[in-house]
Amino acid sequence: MVTSIPRQTAAGWRLSSLTYNSKDMRDTTITVLGAGYVGLTSAVLFAHAGYKVYLIEPNSLRLDVIKQGRSFFYEQGIDNLIAPVVASGQLIPTNSYEDSIPNSTIVFSCVGTPDNPDGSSNLSYVFGAANKAAALMQDGTVYVQKSTVPVGTGQKIEDIFAATNKTIYYSSNPEFLREGTALYDTLYFDRIVVGGNHQPADERVLAVYKKLQSGRDQIAKLAGIKTSDRDGEYIDTDRNSAELIKVTSNAFLALKISFANSIAKLADAADADVKAVMNAVGADARIGRSFLNAGRGYGGGCFPKDVSGLIASGLSYGVDMEIMQAAQNVNSSMPGYIIQKLREHHGQELIGRHITVLGLAFKAGTSDVRKSPGVALANRLAADGAIVTAWDPAANKEAREELKNVKIANSKAAAIKGADAIVIATEWPELSDDKAIELYKKSGARVVVDAINQLEPAKIKDSDLTYLAIGRR
Repeated sequence: MVTSIPRQTAAGWRLSSLTYNSKDMRDTTITVLGAGYVGLTSAVLFAHAGYKVYLIEPNSLRLDVIKQGRSFFYEQGIDNLIAPVVASGQLIPTNSYEDSIPNSTIVFSCVGTPDNPDGSSNLSYVFGAANKAAALMQDGTVYVQKSTVPVGTGQKIEDIFAATNKTIYYSSNPEFLREGTALYDTLYFDRIVVGGNHQPADERVLAVYKKLQSGRDQIAKLAGIKTSDRDGEYIDTDRNSAELIKVTSNAFLALKISFANSIAKLADAADADVKAVMNAVGADARIGRSFLNAGRGYGGGCFPKDVSGLIASGLSYGVDMEIMQAAQNVNSSMPGYIIQKLREHHGQELIGRHITVLGLAFKAGTSDVRKSPGVALANRLAADGAIVTAWDPAANKEAREELKNVKIANSKAAAIKGADAIVIATEWPELSDDKAIELYKKSGARVVVDAINQLEPAKIKDSDLTYLAIGRR
């Protein structure tokens, strides 16, 4: 079977012949380096697509959990997919490069890229994985970088491979997964981006995703997630453009959030309603409604890191990313802005006040607390002298080490018992539905701070609760 896939060039789009056939792809063996959100999700789905997949994870605790057929983090549906492919041997969790890399024709690098203190990307894991794999890969192996890296990283990795005197092909294949919907986003994607200097290698990577897509509905049903008829784009471009696409996408979404929060502050000052404003602004098809929700700001393992990384990357090329610096400043101001609202309600005094923070994950649908606004709010309230209790439907365990002088409750009801104020910090449905609102009304608390603008003020109007939100009357 021969397939044509559009390849983007400076002149626009052209069709390139995909010179593989289905029999050749059945012989493909994959190694995935790193079992984080991206790595584990990718490895499990590739295994369900019919590929033999090695998943390398150096953390023994994480590895043991995966070998038992489970994920060490919360992600809807993923446990349903891990168990059968581990049991069948289609997915092989291991900590050994030696047992996997030499037997693989494609290697996906999904290792971590945390930020350095100066905001630049820490690429030690990226280069460490590339160096270790380079010594073991066979001629003709395709090495695929899925981790988000600054533009120019691919050239440095290609230099590592060149020193081995082997023919190793490099492709950039940035991920666009949202935690909480990682399976859906991989199966029903907006776009798959691949970029390198050797088009046949790029096409081999795209072929993996084409095969995965052919059986996506069956996989989605097994996972227990919704299906869709969405057909995304396959974008084959150059290496540097592929590297820049991912960080640019995240930075732009972060910019939209910070813009909405800037307008929310103006709405507060002018007695307007930011939800009404942004709903009308987002009705413009050129703008769209997504990521225009004002609130406590963005968090997680991507947006903060990618914004600071883009700023640092720009400086390395002599480009000052002033607009992203402004977005970063607005975002970092939001926890303080919210706490000041609470201070004003309590006459500027928070010492000794019992305050509950509901929502510790950086977003609903995940247990990830990296750069979580909810955690930031809880810690800052405790530092200001408040007696803080917190709870999250999925992230209590992961948040424990991040919280300072904050008690973690074992239930929502226990968390709000005796509270003077309740802060809703994550958009979990169970924190803003009718049952939750009735619980808040009966709690004895005097104020509810809707830091995500999810509650309906009219449902609180006839209670003793004072409703505080961001940019809303």
